[in-house]
Amino acid sequence: MERWDEFESRQARAIKDTPRSRAPRDTVTPLGDDALDGVPYVELHLHTHYSLLDGASSPDELVHTAVEQGHAALALTDHDGLFGAMEFARAARAGGLRPITGLELTVSEPATGHDDPADLDEEGQVRSHLTLLAETREGYANLCRLSSLAFGLGETDRRAQEARRTDPVAPLASLERHSAGLIVLTGCREGRIPSLVQAGRGAEAAATLARLVGWFGAEQVFVELQDNDVHGDRPRNEALVRLAERVGVGVVGTGNVHYHARERHRLQDVLVAIRHRSTLDESHAERRPNAEFWLRSPAEQAERFARYHPEAAANSVRIARRCAFDLTGDLGYRLPAPPLSEGATPLGELERICRERLGERYRSPSERAKAEAQFAEELRLIELHDLAGFFLIYHEVFELAEEVARDVRAAGIARGLTDLPPGRGRGSSVSSIVCYLIGLSHIDPIHHGLFVGRFLNEEMDSLPDIDLDFPRDIRAELIERVHARWGREHAALVASFATYRTRGAIRDAGKALGLPVAELDRLARRAGPFEGPEQILEVLANDPQFGEGEGMRGWRELAEMVPQLVGVPRHLSQHPGGMVIASEPLIDCVPCQPAAMPNRYLCHWDKDSIGDARMVKIDFLGLGMLSVVEETVDLIAAGRGRVVDLSRIDFEDEAVFDTICQGDTVGVFQIESRAQIAMLPRTQP
Repeated sequence: MERWDEFESRQARAIKDTPRSRAPRDTVTPLGDDALDGVPYVELHLHTHYSLLDGASSPDELVHTAVEQGHAALALTDHDGLFGAMEFARAARAGGLRPITGLELTVSEPATGHDDPADLDEEGQVRSHLTLLAETREGYANLCRLSSLAFGLGETDRRAQEARRTDPVAPLASLERHSAGLIVLTGCREGRIPSLVQAGRGAEAAATLARLVGWFGAEQVFVELQDNDVHGDRPRNEALVRLAERVGVGVVGTGNVHYHARERHRLQDVLVAIRHRSTLDESHAERRPNAEFWLRSPAEQAERFARYHPEAAANSVRIARRCAFDLTGDLGYRLPAPPLSEGATPLGELERICRERLGERYRSPSERAKAEAQFAEELRLIELHDLAGFFLIYHEVFELAEEVARDVRAAGIARGLTDLPPGRGRGSSVSSIVCYLIGLSHIDPIHHGLFVGRFLNEEMDSLPDIDLDFPRDIRAELIERVHARWGREHAALVASFATYRTRGAIRDAGKALGLPVAELDRLARRAGPFEGPEQILEVLANDPQFGEGEGMRGWRELAEMVPQLVGVPRHLSQHPGGMVIASEPLIDCVPCQPAAMPNRYLCHWDKDSIGDARMVKIDFLGLGMLSVVEETVDLIAAGRGRVVDLSRIDFEDEAVFDTICQGDTVGVFQIESRAQIAMLPRTQP
């Protein structure tokens, strides 16, 4: 029979040889300026579905269409955030496009006597949009800082923080101190300058444009022209060209793209209605005026803008050449340097900590020899991959966790008298003797003969994955201690995105289409994992209560809409436990904002984007079972008069295995689901 360590070794080799679902970074080919030779136009204003409940296409859909149309570069300008920036940049590079990172920022400024009071926000300010593009790495850092500012980072008033989380806006004046490395376009129809021109307030438009020139420089400012066949586009663009010539800045055409193909416009209408919690009929004023906000070919756009200015399309290519910043490259992220004594190195410090405990834990000559051999091999691999600082940061975090545990486990309570670790490692990290010696695991890998090759090996091309489980009360306090230890600009929780599933898509899209809520709820309850509209139509056809003839039209549209809506992000959420810690301000790498809970901060990237940026995600996972275990120690002490030492329990206890084999495992982590409980009596583990 194959030994367990031989099996794990074979599995590790198989995993290493399995193709990655996400393309490795080194498959991304750098694109030179010659890729833009002969290109008549580059799209510099584009929204993905990370313009939440506004953009109606994914980064992949937009990139695929752009490649088919012959685009050479593409700029991402989602509303206020960079949620999808890394995903977009990776997709564009994989498709052979040059990605340009930007955003459409909502800004506010004091109103003038000519502004309609109905157009002002709650603070009496005028809001408008500006398009910002990162020309350099410094410009990208300023994008991140402006986005963070818009989402309330730096606000001390909790109510203001709450407002900014869902309604981001940055003061226009903040652009002055965050202008370096950015190219600014004057925005869409809702931009301040186009709006003033449209209202016939040319002098104010010129003054606003001159102010931008004073902050950014004439070479960095372009008047943005948009033509989506909307009434008023032509006279406004002609007036904007005259304004640009008067102030002495360039003009550039953009498409204000919100979906990859014209037929997707109906979904965009539905998303806007959902955002405004209304039906399509009720949200007419908020929706796009037509279906022309799709991604057009470079040749078509060049011809479209030639009617306004001979350089309007060519300037888009010139701007694309200047925007050399590559988000898929090195962002300069580094872990904080661990505290070291004078003359010490991270590897030497890690070895010192481990050796102090190695002698304590391995006293028999045979186990000591095995431990020394595995420790030497792991230390060699850690040096090979330059991971000493990585392990020391985890050690520092775990020391913080021990402080928290001492505070939470009050003196005199039984669990406070035991040597319970504050948390426990999970997964392949448990096989590492280094993790065991620095406290990240309570399982002795030498005693149990665990194979470390899945955790550390010669060929690994990513950081080791260490999951740490904590009782809920310890985890909650630990997150705040980490924020306090490294500071809000250097530590943040990792984001996740709540996306539409079938039932939610049926309910929200159906309400936007004006369908009866009771019938939508009934259909949603019957819904399974539909793969396309046919299955929904089949359900509707077999149920006369959903209407026939003309009454069926809305339901047919819903059936077409649901598959398009499934998977679209609804709102920003929080990863169950992931945190990122950085040596330099994290907001120079990714925007951050206050989280829903006080004294916590959230970055704008999910775990995949964090991984693609080569950032270290430390997982603090709250495990209810550990809370129950700690309470059990107290209950045993109160009822039996003795304190149980969990580090000394018998892992071979037959009575425990008998209970597991009977399926009596409610509340036992990983074998508590109905499927697992049903399986245990059959498998007899």
